[in-house]
Amino acid sequence: MLGFSQSSASSQTSRGIKKKWVPEEGATLVSCMVDLHNVGTFNADMRFKADYLNELERMLEKVLPHAMLKAKPNLESRIRTLKRDLTIVYDMLSGKDNSSFGWDKHRLMVVVEDAVWNAYINANIMFPWMRWMSRQHDCNR
Repeated sequence: MLGFSQSSASSQTSRGIKKKWVPEEGATLVSCMVDLHNVGTFNADMRFKADYLNELERMLEKVLPHAMLKAKPNLESRIRTLKRDLTIVYDMLSGKDNSSFGWDKHRLMVVVEDAVWNAYINANIMFPWMRWMSRQHDCNR
């Protein structure tokens, strides 16, 4: 797979080294999570059982041996980020007073007129980075 040289990219922050995820890693993580769910071994009440991160780490090691993804902090942090992003997109598409938002199934991203987007950002100042973000690498299966 391409991108192994980038997969070890990281940056130093005040809290330590932060891993920079490449699209192949994100897509593989989502694929492995779907596979883990479909097998059912780690399913529990619409969630995963406690040790699922270690199993994901083993699964990813087989597919991406040079990525060096660890259950904690890498997978735990990335899954938390994916949940946050999904919550934001869900709110845009189905939340009250957000009927102007749509989904472009070809580009796999939220679409909306600029005026509506600017009003949304003014009300939700934390999310301006999502304007042109495509979730293609996490959604293609």
